[in-house]
Amino acid sequence: MSAGEIAGLIAAGALVLLVVLLAFPLLKLGRTLDETTLTIRQAREQTAPILDQANTTVAHVNSNLERVDDITGNAANVSSNVAALTSVVAATLGSPLIKVAAFSYGVRSAAKKKREGQALADAVRRDKDERRARRTARRAA
Repeated sequence: MSAGEIAGLIAAGALVLLVVLLAFPLLKLGRTLDETTLTIRQAREQTAPILDQANTTVAHVNSNLERVDDITGNAANVSSNVAALTSVVAATLGSPLIKVAAFSYGVRSAAKKKREGQALADAVRRDKDERRARRTARRAA
């Protein structure tokens, strides 16, 4: 055997060793890709029912939202009717009620002032009577 043949054998052995060393990661990578494919398939199979349920839920929510829209519209209609009724009542009864309230306040104020005035007049008359009584008592003494 010559040196070239030995070098060729060493190179061939190194190449076989390199192929064997690269075969293990490639085999592991193949297994990983198989597992990934299986996982993706399972995820796709499980996603279909979830999407169907989501579509059903969205359909129910939309129907409920339509009912809520109807209820909101009716509530707005009722509130506008109540506002109109309030303005009619305020226009027809408001002015007379305000006049009655003002009149009753005036009568109460006048009665209160009259009572206070009478009490004040009574107090002044008592004071005068007491002063007269003291004056006459001093003069008599």
